Amino acid sequence: MRELAILTFLTLDGVMQLQEDGSGDFDRGGWATPFWEEVMAQVGREAMSLPYDMLFGRKTYDAFAAHWPNVEGDPAADMMNAARKYVVSGGSPDLSWNNSHLISGDIPAEVAALKQQEGPLLQVHGSRHLLQTLLAHDLVDEFRLWIFPVIVGSGKRLFEADAAPNRLKLVKSEQSPNGVVMTIFRKI
Repeated sequence: MRELAILTFLTLDGVMQLQEDGSGDFDRGGWATPFWEEVMAQVGREAMSLPYDMLFGRKTYDAFAAHWPNVEGDPAADMMNAARKYVVSGGSPDLSWNNSHLISGDIPAEVAALKQQEGPLLQVHGSRHLLQTLLAHDLVDEFRLWIFPVIVGSGKRLFEADAAPNRLKLVKSEQSPNGVVMTIFRKI
């Protein structure tokens, strides 16, 4: 049996929408850019150094698949390119990125079945719409949140107003040199 962790970048006011997602007339992208280099070093050390499998929503998968297969000589890229990737989609995504597999149909049941299998940690990067499904069905074991010292006001948020109450335990917290706070919470 394995666990599922989400990795998400958030503004101080809870927005997770980045510049890559301009939907909903979102014009406040770029908020993470000034912090990127130091934060990605921390992400690599804290979340990408041990073997893992990845679970993606379709849009996030397409964005990652357009970039990471072309990166060579980077240990994080090598790990990501070697990882098994599960793509949640009702359509027919291009699964040519190494070791990619489609998940469709009853998503909560399919993800619950993945968690019952032997294997490394399942990580979800971004994928807000998928996260809402995972949260609604209590499938998230760990929250790895990078909180940026930025307020943008509007945009897509990790937790919606109807999020189910849940108690979490802080297991790690660390500030990057440029003020981004990494927090890792586990379900109690």
